[in-house]
Amino acid sequence: MILPGSESLRKIAVVGRGTAGSIAAASVTRLLPDRDHELHHIYDSRIPVIGVGEGSWPSLVQELHKLTKLPHETIQQRLEGTRKYGVAFEGWGRRNWRFTHYFTPQQVSYAYHLSADCLAGLLQESTRARHIDAKVLDITRVQGGAQVEFEGRASERYDLVFDARGFPAKLDPDRHIDISFIPTNTAVIRRCPPIVGGEKNRTLVQHTYTRAVARPHGWIFVIPLAVHTSYGYIFNRDVSSLAEVESDFDAFLEADGVREFEPRATVPFPNFVQRRIFDGAVARVGNAAAFMEPLEATAIVSAQLQIGMILHMRLNRSVKNLDSDAPVVNRFLVGSMLCYGLFVGWHYSCGSRYDSEFWRYARHHAWPRHRAAADPEVVGCSALEKFNAMIELLKRPVIDRSDWNRMCAVPLTSYAQMSQGLGY
Repeated sequence: MILPGSESLRKIAVVGRGTAGSIAAASVTRLLPDRDHELHHIYDSRIPVIGVGEGSWPSLVQELHKLTKLPHETIQQRLEGTRKYGVAFEGWGRRNWRFTHYFTPQQVSYAYHLSADCLAGLLQESTRARHIDAKVLDITRVQGGAQVEFEGRASERYDLVFDARGFPAKLDPDRHIDISFIPTNTAVIRRCPPIVGGEKNRTLVQHTYTRAVARPHGWIFVIPLAVHTSYGYIFNRDVSSLAEVESDFDAFLEADGVREFEPRATVPFPNFVQRRIFDGAVARVGNAAAFMEPLEATAIVSAQLQIGMILHMRLNRSVKNLDSDAPVVNRFLVGSMLCYGLFVGWHYSCGSRYDSEFWRYARHHAWPRHRAAADPEVVGCSALEKFNAMIELLKRPVIDRSDWNRMCAVPLTSYAQMSQGLGY
């Protein structure tokens, strides 16, 4: 296959060894397999990888098969994974129903529940790269490429750099779109004993679901892996204290029959989208490009979209078109991330079974900000218009067949399931 852009990608860097960085490095290796291209995988070994349980979307199943060339069963075992068929909501919305947001086709399409550190290790085996253990101080676009500045070693120039260093410590209005219409900003993570049967070297084929359980101070995810279960309490530290959350977390685990747990981390996070995900030479991917709470497992699928689109454009288009192509790609990616954010924030619009301070804040103060935050004049893309069009579509008594394949980050079927379950 002739790749007109490959001549302009002789030297590529991936910075970061989390999920997004590992997918990026493995993707470069698969698409540029010859020895004429040099890949540097750069990370600071002093920064630990938190091995949390993660959910994903069905696209990851085929993606990992392509990247590793391993059978699906082997991949699932290596990930300590289970087969995720959707998200089971408890106590959300006006109806106080238990309902499930299924992948479609229902009970056929599945994703993985996986261990993040296992995923990074698996993908590293499929990556051909020079590993550089160093702290990166800065990544900037320069004439004809990008430059990486290191602590304690000389800087290096690259044709393309994937920046997968994670979300910023502080948001800058000039660089980031604040999507705090999603009302949470902190996660308390605990590792608990497994709740599904099986052994580490045996592929579990039973159907499992991520549980999303509404609680007075936010909600709790339950991700069942083959060898342990990952629990996380997602809340807003400006509304509820850590002590209140941990007390309610203890009560939930006790009611769930969990007798012991291992504290993993308390992680503050921003909900944001980078204004410039891609500038032609620097591609911010994963949590460096956007972050939103893990309610619908958007993190991995977002990284897949970012990495895949940027590599596709750079490889299949001449470098002569880069200055005009990069803004188009960036606008599409920013719009897609905002659409994910609007979908997640919309989950709070109908409240929950709890009339608590958090849920009043989420429904009446945080969510109404979405119109100003995603204003097309402010963000430079049409995400809000697409979201509003999808909501209007749900109000029709009959949806025309021509609209069945409509998307706003996720398909119409996802909006319809959530609308019915929440009582929208």
